[in-house]
Amino acid sequence: MTEAISYEDAWARTDKFEPPALFEELRRERPLARMTYPDGHVGWIATSHELVRQVLGDPRFSHNLEIGHFPVTKYGGPVPQFPAMPGMFIHMDPPEQTRFRKLLTKEFTSRGVARLAPVIEAAAAEQIAELRSRGSSADLLEEFAKPFVLRVLAPLIGLPYSERDRFAEAPAVMNDPFGDAQASMAAFQQVGAFIHEIIAGKKAEPGDDIISRLIASGELTDEELGNITALLLFAGFETTEGALAVGIFALLHHTEQLAALRADPSKIDEAVEEILRYVTVNQYEIFRTALEDLELGGETVKKGETVTVSLPAANRDPAKFGCPADLDLGRDTAGHVAFGYGVHQCLGQNLARLQLKIGLLALIEAFPGLRLAVPANEVPLRTKGSVFSVKSLPVSW
Repeated sequence: MTEAISYEDAWARTDKFEPPALFEELRRERPLARMTYPDGHVGWIATSHELVRQVLGDPRFSHNLEIGHFPVTKYGGPVPQFPAMPGMFIHMDPPEQTRFRKLLTKEFTSRGVARLAPVIEAAAAEQIAELRSRGSSADLLEEFAKPFVLRVLAPLIGLPYSERDRFAEAPAVMNDPFGDAQASMAAFQQVGAFIHEIIAGKKAEPGDDIISRLIASGELTDEELGNITALLLFAGFETTEGALAVGIFALLHHTEQLAALRADPSKIDEAVEEILRYVTVNQYEIFRTALEDLELGGETVKKGETVTVSLPAANRDPAKFGCPADLDLGRDTAGHVAFGYGVHQCLGQNLARLQLKIGLLALIEAFPGLRLAVPANEVPLRTKGSVFSVKSLPVSW
């Protein structure tokens, strides 16, 4: 057996846009490689586009946390195996996962999300106005990406943006791999208590939001409803604001691509897909566990072995995308896996796409002179954790 790499090697991302250099070697020589997990489990990591889609699309692989092994550490140590909380369908397998997901599918169809365009445009305009009021420089992460995404997501779910101090910071606290377990639990409990206050209010006075419609369905317990609400917040906030912030960073660094988009804003749909492929912010915590012995990539994966799939590596596979290390807004990006693949493919991807499209266009139209305020190599990165992003994005105009 070829020597297993360490999970820490798969964390070794140092460049502002490039996945760990090790992935190029693995894709070429061992697209399915042995990897030692934080808890000592010796499983696998898949880095080719073909194998990543194969794992994510195969029902013989489970996302059940009671049998899986986390490929990352949290709060200074391995993550123990544990059952999914009621309603947290992201870590369930069909048919349980299907029951919960079906309740939300209609909320995020292309047609349904398209109706939100005026709301998203208004949110972008409000945030642009705030940027203008502060002068000629800003941190686009804190002063545009985060508040813009939350202005849209919170009221859609049913959480009042005006009370964001009670829930907005919890996802970052809980997803910090170097954070404190007690602080994470406290943040989750605080948000949970707030969500249940909101649920009680919506039962008495329903609104035009997801929580109210889930209550009206009559199919969920309060615990399931609370956990689904938390899942929508945690899964939809950091990923979208991270993709938006890093996407802006990528455009400001690749000035020729930004100029091309300014010259032809009608190409924004294609540009968003390429940005999603290029930055692929979902990086470490995508894994599945074999429910039976099976053949994969010329290897035998045994029942109980966990396979981590690298979405960033798959989206940089030259067998699928020519010159994948280049940001090319005119590229054919069909088949990229920035939102995953299979039954767990991101439920909110249509909303994320529309927010990215409207947010990016609003920025480049409002600020023709938008530029980085520091050299690109000095922009601080958040390279560890489940979502790749920047810690801040200083710009001027």
